[in-house]
Amino acid sequence: MAGPTTAQRGERQARGSSAARPPLGRPGRDGAGRRLRLPGRGVLILALVLTVLLTAGGVWTLYGSSWLRVERVEASGPRVLTSDEVLEAAAVPVGAPLISVDTDEIEERVRRKLPRVDTVEAVRAWPHTIALDVTERKPVLLIEKGAGFVEVDDEGVRFATVPRAPAGVPLLELESGDSPSLRRFGADRLLREAVRVTGDLPRSVAGDVRTVQVGSYDSITLGLHGDRTVVWGSAEQGRAKARALEALMKAAPEAGHFNVSAPTAPAVSGS
Repeated sequence: MAGPTTAQRGERQARGSSAARPPLGRPGRDGAGRRLRLPGRGVLILALVLTVLLTAGGVWTLYGSSWLRVERVEASGPRVLTSDEVLEAAAVPVGAPLISVDTDEIEERVRRKLPRVDTVEAVRAWPHTIALDVTERKPVLLIEKGAGFVEVDDEGVRFATVPRAPAGVPLLELESGDSPSLRRFGADRLLREAVRVTGDLPRSVAGDVRTVQVGSYDSITLGLHGDRTVVWGSAEQGRAKARALEALMKAAPEAGHFNVSAPTAPAVSGS
């Protein structure tokens, strides 16, 4: 007896595969055909109410409660200024919510009221403190003015007037009157050139400088202790001039006059 044809075998296989395959679930039902239970409207409303309550509680804690308010203001870093001067300039609103304090505004206020301050960072120190970290400007030159001295920092900024000259800070002697260099470059430009020179001086020499004399843009002379002088020239090639000066001073420690205006051909004289 003849077996099933190819068509008959394919039809049987198709019926077997269909019977073995589980029925597809309908929308809203699981794979077994059971109806899925979705969260009820009451559950959703409850979740929304809890979210609102938590948010309102957080806002009240930050802004309305007495737990996170400014109770203390601290200042660190000042050396010439006092902490009280910094705190007065900062004018932090004690009792205000800590989160509401504008730290940028505090920093701007301190810099505006205290020119001696170079940088200041105001930080919230939870739960009750505003901390101020202050860095003061350091004078690299002095300008004599009346009975006092104007301090100049390494950026050429005149930031304070003091009655006595700080130890170790050289005095700037700027050519006055109608000198051609002063008319051409202006006092501020010549001041910045003098500041550049102080920044390039070797450490072994910087503490020994008493005066920085600026006759013109390319005529800067240093007066050292012991009536010694250094002809520096312009502020250009400062590092090379510093190396040449160190070498001259080691080779001729008793000399009284050094010339490094041309660092490749330095000269020394006097004893």
